[in-house]
Amino acid sequence: MTAPRAMAFAVPGDIETVTGGYLYDRRLADALVASGIDLHHLTLGDSFPHPTARDMADALAQLDRLPASCPALVDGLAFGALDTGRLSKVRAPLVALVHHPLALEPGLETAQAREMAAREMANLALARHIVVTSPHIARLLETEYGVAHDRIGIAKPGFVRNPDAEPRRAATPPLILSVGLLARRKGHDILMRALAQITDLDWQSVIVGRKHEPDTVRNLRELREDLGLAARVHLTGEISQTRLDALYREASLFALATRYEGYGIVFDEAMGHALPIVSTRAGATPDTVPQAASLLVPPDDVDAFADALRRLLGDPCLRKACSEAARDAAARLGGWSHAAEVVSAALFGPIVANADVPK
Repeated sequence: MTAPRAMAFAVPGDIETVTGGYLYDRRLADALVASGIDLHHLTLGDSFPHPTARDMADALAQLDRLPASCPALVDGLAFGALDTGRLSKVRAPLVALVHHPLALEPGLETAQAREMAAREMANLALARHIVVTSPHIARLLETEYGVAHDRIGIAKPGFVRNPDAEPRRAATPPLILSVGLLARRKGHDILMRALAQITDLDWQSVIVGRKHEPDTVRNLRELREDLGLAARVHLTGEISQTRLDALYREASLFALATRYEGYGIVFDEAMGHALPIVSTRAGATPDTVPQAASLLVPPDDVDAFADALRRLLGDPCLRKACSEAARDAAARLGGWSHAAEVVSAALFGPIVANADVPK
């Protein structure tokens, strides 16, 4: 009997965290195990991508202990931030899983972003292969980071359908749901300012997201008070998947004023609940969200975002059409087995050029 192929999957922080990136990692891991791979989870410190000295040393020590026969998939939140010199001495074949380049996080100082980009570029050169979550990120790594076309594999997120899901029961007044880290990149401040322009309409809003940037959390709470939205906008922090699913069922539309997305797995979740979507034409969003299911506006455009919300709230026919298009788009989403196949090829080879990324 042939022994199962073995690999390590290095993920910073708690893999059970309820965010899109961690949801991707969990479901990818499940799919890899289901394909017959013996997966060993390495838990790295939660300070990445700005690691403390202790977390940096621990992460590299864990990778150093892997034998040359055990390839390692390393989440990009850590891979791009590791010390390049030490990383080059790791014996195990390394595969980077890039959700989006670290230097593209909005709000970074120019010098800091330049330093992070240089380190990530150097670290990607050490990888046996690079797996990304969308064609957008693949093109970005080619054009901005100089990664060769044939070193990239695209493992789009799969979609898990729940045949036992309860039917939608839209809340009254209409619920505008937003899901995303409480980080500047997610544009929750833009959403709040847009909501402040449509207070003449009947609605309520819930913003779900883990506290990620203390300054952003504080600023959002202050902004909510300054705009007079405390009674209508609820910031939940991180919640259970069960509670989140309940909110999806109660929502009338999904809104995320993101400034950048490498993929945006929450859009798939929203479409799976047949929700019309208001978002921005940032990053991979236009590739992820069908035009018929959404109203997409330029990032950082408060007026345009407010107008889109007003249109959907005020036009039941448009809302129904977007809802049906979202449901149809979700029905066409594949499972996680293809993502597992792409990652397996990157880990164990042979590796072939990626036909999904135009040269």
